[in-house]
Amino acid sequence: MPSSRPPSWTSRFFTSGPVTCIEDLRVLAERRVPRMFYDYADSGSYSEGTYRANEDDFAQIKLRQRVAVDMTNRTLASTMVGLPVSMPVALAPTGLTGMQHADGEILAARAAAKAGVPFTLSTMSICSIEDVAENTDAPFWFQLYVMRDRDFIDRLIDRAKAAQCSALVLTLDLQILGQRHKDVKNGLSTPPRMTIPNIINLATKPRWCLNMLRTQRRTFRNIVGHAQGVGDLRSLSSWTAEQFDPRLNWDDVKRIRDRWGGKLILKGILDPEDAELAAQSGAEALIVSNHGGRQLDGAISSIAALPSIVETVGDRIEVLMDGGIRSGQDVIKALALGAHGVFIGRAFLYGLGAGGEAGVTQCLDIIRKELDVTMAMCGLRDVRQVDERILAGKPALANRPF
Repeated sequence: MPSSRPPSWTSRFFTSGPVTCIEDLRVLAERRVPRMFYDYADSGSYSEGTYRANEDDFAQIKLRQRVAVDMTNRTLASTMVGLPVSMPVALAPTGLTGMQHADGEILAARAAAKAGVPFTLSTMSICSIEDVAENTDAPFWFQLYVMRDRDFIDRLIDRAKAAQCSALVLTLDLQILGQRHKDVKNGLSTPPRMTIPNIINLATKPRWCLNMLRTQRRTFRNIVGHAQGVGDLRSLSSWTAEQFDPRLNWDDVKRIRDRWGGKLILKGILDPEDAELAAQSGAEALIVSNHGGRQLDGAISSIAALPSIVETVGDRIEVLMDGGIRSGQDVIKALALGAHGVFIGRAFLYGLGAGGEAGVTQCLDIIRKELDVTMAMCGLRDVRQVDERILAGKPALANRPF
């Protein structure tokens, strides 16, 4: 399958040199994380065309270099949904984060708090809402999937309130699951089944195994013991397969907004018509996202969808963006096309798999430095001033909507 990554020999020979970019973290994560969990993070649905486009389309966007301008006293400080951030970047909600590294959600939340950016906990996390709240100091965001069991959903919302989560991220694009071939072939499960191939692979990941032996968090702790009838791993597997609700509609969004009562962000918007409905919903923000290329293969990339959504609703609702961010340059390109801020998913998962909390910190440091230097070379000192003026012409995004 074609890939947008550098030639494979660069990965093979990268051993102990300094980590300089997100790709270096990805290489380390691939070595250290068991195959099924690395593949879970680093894959898309079906042919993975949209997954690749999320990254590839950023390369089509060119920047204007400016010279002989004052580059001192730069600032990346901004806001996201009215909350102060040290840079306009948030950690996206990702399922099974605690399988990239033991206690992964807790470690990522701590790294995000130290960096001054938001962390978003997934419904399908390994560490529970309570686990993260008890082991971190800063408020975090909680991402909600809509399940058929609406009583369970209401209790999840109430638990997020009790944990003082400062925003609710409601995901709208997972009513049904797009097939990820690698997950099927790997027999993805948590914890991994002790088949011969899995045992052989785990034997090559001693660091991961030792860390996992030190924690009791190895299953979906937001669900087990909280959802009716889910008391063991076998019942959990069947429950999750049946629970994502294809009936989800805008009336559900209103009901959830009313029960939550706080800042609401709608994730999974890719079409201007849906963006219009999101703007009318009363939510504070929307996230332009195709679920990391993991749902509708053949959908346009998030960065290609962004400009038309900003044009349609950008004056009425805060527009954020998720998908394909692998560098600080990607961040500034998204801001130039109208995003108020961005989310990173795979980038921080690579850091987590490579080095735990320190790896997530390193990921954020890399993106911060790249964003700062790129902004300076584009002639700006304040990230809030970034707009289309830093672009070298209109981006030639082949799959941009009409």
